[in-house]
Amino acid sequence: MVDSTLITDNKAVELPVNGADDSGALAALEVQPKDHLILGLDYGVKKMGMALGNSVTETARAFDILAMNNGQPDWDNLIGIIKTWGVTQVIVGLPLNMDGSRSMLSRRAHKFARRLAHRLMEQHMPVVVRMCDERLTSVAAREIAWDNGWIDDERDAIDDISACILLSTYFSDPNSAMAIDTIKAD
Repeated sequence: MVDSTLITDNKAVELPVNGADDSGALAALEVQPKDHLILGLDYGVKKMGMALGNSVTETARAFDILAMNNGQPDWDNLIGIIKTWGVTQVIVGLPLNMDGSRSMLSRRAHKFARRLAHRLMEQHMPVVVRMCDERLTSVAAREIAWDNGWIDDERDAIDDISACILLSTYFSDPNSAMAIDTIKAD
């Protein structure tokens, strides 16, 4: 049974229901890396917001919210998303305190970014992982979501919108993104 069809590089590939790939259809995609595609990740211990950005148009769109297991994603799913879309750069939000100091969550986000970079390297995927200050993105995301009627309750998820704002910050100042090895590990 087929759930949907993905069209990429003028090839139509039927995607199986529930991600099961009995036919090897996803492996046949051979998606080429796209230098303009950037994945923004709003890291969290319970969930992680995702946004896809285009460096040519400098726009981003909310993509998904991944469930996290105590700060750990389903690594196969995350790597699969990066591979399927041909993302060449990932921007992970660095949740600093308002005074610029690091918190426990910023340390965990840094550790996540290092692990992601390592896993991508193991898969021989040429993807650059960098971090960008995400202070106040959640506040701005909640305000945007309320103003546009996208949420009905203050507890509704806005993590994917936060990831969009993170990418907007990056697009306005690409030098604000830091290589993960330049961030002091505590």
